[in-house]
Amino acid sequence: MIDRDLRALAGEVGAALRAAGWLCATAESCTGGLLAGAITSCPGSSRWFERGFVTYSNAAKVEQLRVSVDTLERFGAVSEETAMEMAGGVLGAVPSARLALATTGIAGPDGATPGKPVGMVCFGIAHRAGPGITTRAVTRIFEGDRESIRLAAVRFALQVALDDLSRR
Repeated sequence: MIDRDLRALAGEVGAALRAAGWLCATAESCTGGLLAGAITSCPGSSRWFERGFVTYSNAAKVEQLRVSVDTLERFGAVSEETAMEMAGGVLGAVPSARLALATTGIAGPDGATPGKPVGMVCFGIAHRAGPGITTRAVTRIFEGDRESIRLAAVRFALQVALDDLSRR
């Protein structure tokens, strides 16, 4: 559920993107479109949001975002390496976007593996800088049920975007 606070945070991201003259795009796995939904809940978001990809399966990550099969095999879908490739793949697929956000994680209630607990979400952030793309990743572990983990991940992704934009 997109509440008032989440919509307000998405609106702040939108204002910062508009001030920079940038478009944003997203790639989501565990959040399943909720990040794009929070963004598009804001009136006028079409002026700063280009599109979103929901790449839940590994095949979708490879086909739509050009995530390397080797990366998925070596590190898994829930990894910073995959999150960075997802974010970079968004900018490769969407030439008009300057900022990309990606989410991949384990929302639960099952799916945990050794070293990857329920609630673990990896975030990829990519920026287009001239002809190049820079990427980085961060991982967080959220508590709660599936819905609260997904909402916390969306909130965190938006905050990361806002923090990045405020430094530019």
